[in-house]
Amino acid sequence: TAAEPKVIGWRHHIHANPELSNREACTAAFVAEHLRALGLDEVRTEIAGHGVVGVLRGGRPGDRVMALRADMDALPVLETSGVDFASTVVDNDYPGGPFPVAHACGHDCHTAMLMGAAEVLAGLREDLAGTVLFVFQPAEEGPPVDEDGGAQAMLDAGALDDPVPTMVFGMHVGPAPKGVVGYSVGTTYSASVLLKITIIGKQVHGSTPWGGI
Repeated sequence: TAAEPKVIGWRHHIHANPELSNREACTAAFVAEHLRALGLDEVRTEIAGHGVVGVLRGGRPGDRVMALRADMDALPVLETSGVDFASTVVDNDYPGGPFPVAHACGHDCHTAMLMGAAEVLAGLREDLAGTVLFVFQPAEEGPPVDEDGGAQAMLDAGALDDPVPTMVFGMHVGPAPKGVVGYSVGTTYSASVLLKITIIGKQVHGSTPWGGI
């Protein structure tokens, strides 16, 4: 399609300029600028930090609302791919850092793909029956432990309150053959959950464990 080279270019740009969870300011601005250029009915920004939601109302009658979702944040990982658009970014201010930053989980692809979907669907506006939401989520990898963020924070901030989706679609790139889309019934991907445990006892040296509690 005509959008394909644009999607590849956007992906390379995002890949070379990654941002960690709750720090996706430039990525969000890049996305919002594109959505505004498409003439969407509404572009909402700064949702739960750097979340972005675009609203496209179709030209045909219909009360169904489809949400398409992508994540935007990168990981504290050193990139060694050697590609000409590889990341050299280091975040010196992130808690626990400094950290090298890279899109090692495909969120650059997801964001670029959704930007492409928005462009294609905006071009088909008059043929659409219903509404499409383009939801760009920050902090999918999890914000620092003392910060809120991610999908729940976007929901709490009302990202999907008006209009309310009747269906939501998200996807993740993976090591499948080109042109193949995988799916399954039920749970497909897993997630990590941070647990904070408080231990009450008596500290002791490792040489005398019997003295501790």
